[in-house]
Amino acid sequence: MDPARFPQHIIARKRDGLPLTPGEIRSFVQGATDGSWADYQLSALLMAIFLRGMTQAETAALTEAMMRSGVVVDLSLVRRPKVDKHSSGGVGDKVSLHLAPMIAVCGAAVPMISGRGLGHTGGTLDKLESIAGFRVALSLAEYRAQVEKVGAALIGQTPELAPADKKLYALRDVTGTVESIPLICASILCKKLAEGIDALVLNVTYGRGAFMVEKARARELAGVMVDIGRAMGKPMRAVITAMDEPLGRSVGNGLEVAESIACLHGRGPADLMAVTFALGEHMLLLAGLAPTAEAAREKLEAGLASGAALAKFREIVVAQGGDARMVDDPSRLPAAQRRELLVSRAGGYVRDVDARAIALASLRLGAGRTRAEDRIDPAVGLARLVKIGERVPRGGVLAELHGNDAAALAEARVIADRAIVVGETPGTAAPLIDEVLG
Repeated sequence: MDPARFPQHIIARKRDGLPLTPGEIRSFVQGATDGSWADYQLSALLMAIFLRGMTQAETAALTEAMMRSGVVVDLSLVRRPKVDKHSSGGVGDKVSLHLAPMIAVCGAAVPMISGRGLGHTGGTLDKLESIAGFRVALSLAEYRAQVEKVGAALIGQTPELAPADKKLYALRDVTGTVESIPLICASILCKKLAEGIDALVLNVTYGRGAFMVEKARARELAGVMVDIGRAMGKPMRAVITAMDEPLGRSVGNGLEVAESIACLHGRGPADLMAVTFALGEHMLLLAGLAPTAEAAREKLEAGLASGAALAKFREIVVAQGGDARMVDDPSRLPAAQRRELLVSRAGGYVRDVDARAIALASLRLGAGRTRAEDRIDPAVGLARLVKIGERVPRGGVLAELHGNDAAALAEARVIADRAIVVGETPGTAAPLIDEVLG
């Protein structure tokens, strides 16, 4: 064996700040896939990458090696342009649920592979599983067939797709190496590019409720991902959005599904729809289905107004085994036993709604997980959340807490009460759509 391929040699090179060759990177990824590298060796190189960073060429090589550690899906039989979106995460971000059918009725195919929530951010798969019977664990054959027939599929990562990422992400989570832009970029793109897509739109968030708190770091991540995607032959754009307050007015799995259904009826909160349309416009532009952003917006609005997008969501739910009655009547979604109103003690204006604190309140109610093995309660969370700048009367509703445990409700109430600040003058929210890269 070439001594340069020994794990300790590769670890030492990165430890010393040297760039790794594509062959060395492939050896690392292969070691994660087949077990030929021990966990402590993988962890050592992850830490070296975290501390020393990677060049763009290294990051591109890592992304491609991780993508090719498993199956790259062939969707050539799907004649429509294939486009997806990915969000770096946030609080109340349920955009994927209603955006996928909106894009599908405009003529694109949306092969969407999503994840679960961990910590303060929610997961698309957890939200979808609030719908009784909804299957996110489709086989690749079922996934291909549904994308071809229905025009969209919303599933979880299968064992065949980027298996190296599953191993490396688990190690990053327990070794303090999650917040590394090259590792984040490779982890996201290896799965998305293995889906079989033609183009990808990213929503990179920043602020208190986002994974990247600082705007500069979010912009750096967005720029790297756009550059890497392009280097691998995929048109990409990144929409950078603020996440200081929750997106929409609901946080919690079943509650967010209900809000997405409201969006498909044309009744979605203004901020949630603004992000939805911004991402949707760029998806249609990259798919070649609209000549301008204005034309793309018109197509998206037409799909909502006609009821076609709602019908497409219902079709996706049925195709994946879900109870369509929950789409027709969202009151059938899981409901908590207790509801409590958080009201304003004095009249005034909303000065702040701390997204991270609201997420922690929802987490305390049982809507999220602090460990991957934790069970979530699809019925709990917060609804009717106020937005920064709104006027509220004395006794006006600031939030509605949904819970199944009295002690958890009491604790969540205290957290939410501190998160929402009312004063004599309105607060000013950061511009929602900050910048578009690519």
